Amino acid sequence: METLIVFDSTYGNTEKIAKAIYDTFTGEVMVIRAGIANPAQLEAIDLLVVGSPTYGGKPTPAVQEFLDKIPELTIKGKKVAAFDTRYSTRMVKIFGFAADKISDSLKAKGATIISFPTGFFVKGKKGPLKEGEIERAAGWAEELTR
Repeated sequence: METLIVFDSTYGNTEKIAKAIYDTFTGEVMVIRAGIANPAQLEAIDLLVVGSPTYGGKPTPAVQEFLDKIPELTIKGKKVAAFDTRYSTRMVKIFGFAADKISDSLKAKGATIISFPTGFFVKGKKGPLKEGEIERAAGWAEELTR
């Protein structure tokens, strides 16, 4: 299976999750930052995984711009999954999380969602990741390959 992992990272936490997912996959896998990802790369893949820190209840501007540029014909029917990094506070829960918005955006363009949007937790705005989150990301990636 050919897989593309597109992510953005502000403090390095989302990048660590993206790399843990990358390390779990076999076959042809590419991991790339959203700011340099090209939607044309989607034509040759079977699975797209998109991740972002939660930024005001949404993905970062770089991830949102990548999602906006994806043509419906390119993503329609492709398998996709979304993740984010987040910290758990009452205020963040009010605005929502990036993974939900990513998943909704891809589904609206006709993609096939293969996993519930998943969040990985950081200890504070800048992190670090909570203990066990790298391992949890690897486990989530294993589920995506089934």
